[in-house]
Amino acid sequence: MVLMHTDEDVLSPGSTPAPAPAAAGVAEDDPRWKRNVAVFLTGQTVSLLGSMLVQFTVMWHLTILTQSGSVLMLSIVFGMLPQAFVSIFGGVWADRHDRRLLIIGADTTIAVATLALALLMLSGVDDLWVIYAALAVRSTFAGIQTPAVSAMVPQIVPATQLIRINGINQSIQSGMMLLAPALAAAIYANFDIVAVFFVDVATALVGVGLLLLVRVPRLVRSDAGAPPSYFGDLAAGVRYIRSHSAVRWLMTMFAVTMLLIGAPSYLTPLMVTRTFGEEVWKLTANELFWASGMLAGGLLMAVIGPRIRNRIALVVGAMLAAGVLTTGLGLSTSLWVFFVLGLGVGTTFTLMSTSAMSILQETVEPEMQGRVFGFVGIVMSVSMPLSMVVFGPLADTYAVESLLVVAGVLLTAFVAVVLAAPSARRSLSRLT
Repeated sequence: MVLMHTDEDVLSPGSTPAPAPAAAGVAEDDPRWKRNVAVFLTGQTVSLLGSMLVQFTVMWHLTILTQSGSVLMLSIVFGMLPQAFVSIFGGVWADRHDRRLLIIGADTTIAVATLALALLMLSGVDDLWVIYAALAVRSTFAGIQTPAVSAMVPQIVPATQLIRINGINQSIQSGMMLLAPALAAAIYANFDIVAVFFVDVATALVGVGLLLLVRVPRLVRSDAGAPPSYFGDLAAGVRYIRSHSAVRWLMTMFAVTMLLIGAPSYLTPLMVTRTFGEEVWKLTANELFWASGMLAGGLLMAVIGPRIRNRIALVVGAMLAAGVLTTGLGLSTSLWVFFVLGLGVGTTFTLMSTSAMSILQETVEPEMQGRVFGFVGIVMSVSMPLSMVVFGPLADTYAVESLLVVAGVLLTAFVAVVLAAPSARRSLSRLT
């Protein structure tokens, strides 16, 4: 659990208290929680595999077809901006309705919409707008699914096991990132992008079927007797984040990292094709090294995460390391050095994101988590397209190498500003 200080310990006059630790959704001695978590993670893994196949194949398809930073920018905008808008509503829905049913409904709708789009492309309509439409549909319903998933995890996992389960989940996701590029390359090379859409439909339905087997404890809100008000819930979420500076700073740090690391990571395939060659194996290897780094970070958190006393220090240190390594990516002239540095960035990003998510899950009250993670989803969804709006067109004018150096230096400078700002240090000191 997060060790919270009393107000007198860390608060200056006029400051707001840190959020109290969230109550556990399930007891650790409940024999059913491991079974529920295993079924849940299995279903999410199968569904995630299909999503990753689409992600990699679309990125490669557009890169090889156009070699345009602007096209990649549009794919990110269509793939993430709808999620940012819908997350405003998705977070409130996750606090007002059955989170499991929201996940099931979103996954099912994505499967139906993806099937329709695949059939449309199969009929001969294969313009870029069809791909953009597919990304937009998936992103829209991800805005419903993502905050519900993040908020449901503390309901089925004991509080003392959250960081371990998050680490295991991140390791599984990273393992899928090792498998997905190879599988995506095989399907794409032997069939086409339509075949990948069909595979995604099948994996989504498997994930839905397994989630139906998971028992989720009923969430009882502290304001259960109050008349339901959607916009009242939304306003309460805004007030909560505004009044808790520790949560606000943590989300700001996450946003800046996504802004300065997320988009440049999407441009690394462009750098590979321009600088090191267009062979598919090089694009695949690039993804494998990044995924291996994320896998290593997830495994580290699963093994040693519960023993880390000061996780906010880990968040800050990982951000600093990511900035330095990203600068190194832009300076590297060797393909294999480039791959190894990508592995390092993947590791540090996972250490930061897993720690940050665990802190929020342990700290934010259960009945507020849907709204808070809805805003986290907005941060993640807006940061990437915004970053690509800047970096994508620049990649058509300047070398990707120079953009990576700029991104790394800016992230390193931001960490220095955070460490130098007394208000930031005071706020973050409430989290460990």
